[in-house]
Amino acid sequence: MEQNKNTTEFYERLKKQLEEDTTWPAPYLFKFIVPAELGKIAEIEKIFDGTNAAISTRDSSKGTYTSVSIKVTMQSPDEVIKKYLEVSAVEGVISL
Repeated sequence: MEQNKNTTEFYERLKKQLEEDTTWPAPYLFKFIVPAELGKIAEIEKIFDGTNAAISTRDSSKGTYTSVSIKVTMQSPDEVIKKYLEVSAVEGVISL
């Protein structure tokens, strides 16, 4: 239960920061670390289908992880948080 509380607080802080620092709509850069499995990367890419996102990936030196960077124009802080929550459902993903 503590994890959910921390997660909720994190997203509330993020939303407040985005509201204060950014004029929306605006470009936003998402960064994730994913186990190097094509299926997991495809799941993340699918979440951003239809958004005209620029997606780039880079494998770690040992090839066990892949960093996924996604630059996309978002309409609001709520939309940014919604995408983070959707991606968090993909097993093993770390949001940066």
